[in-house]
Amino acid sequence: MSVSMLLGCSSVKVSEYAQETPVLDLATYFNGTIDAHGIFTDRSGKVVKRFKVVIEANWTVKDGQKVGVLDEAFTYSDGTTQRRVWTLTEVAPKRYQGTASDVVGQAVGEVSGNALNWSYTLALPVDGKVYNVKFNDWMYQMDDKVMLNKAEMSKFGIYLGEVTLAFYKRP
Repeated sequence: MSVSMLLGCSSVKVSEYAQETPVLDLATYFNGTIDAHGIFTDRSGKVVKRFKVVIEANWTVKDGQKVGVLDEAFTYSDGTTQRRVWTLTEVAPKRYQGTASDVVGQAVGEVSGNALNWSYTLALPVDGKVYNVKFNDWMYQMDDKVMLNKAEMSKFGIYLGEVTLAFYKRP
């Protein structure tokens, strides 16, 4: 197979989901308490870690921009815990930037239809070392309570594995 054929098939644009419903509004879905269950699979597809997340989320308007805080509490299958607090800012209609203490620089994302595509680098601790790992993160709102998430991880362009989550918004 030629390199051009591989590259031609490799990137999906978020705009391809423009007609999909329900239309995702981050400030509406990520508002209140959201529970999530997820797995990390390595490049062979083996599940290496399972985890649960409880997210407390709320939004305000600052200087005319929507700003959301997502406070994520992780509990892993080995009993360890982690906390990540995202601050998301709508910088233009359907365009977002995000920061967290373990995100290198800023995450950038775009919403179209029911989908959100995030791109960011995470400082990921592994066996006592920290690696900067690139995430191509996709979220798909299924209905008013369920969202599915799939994030591919890579370093130096080499595929490392995936994180898969199912979010459930509490009533």
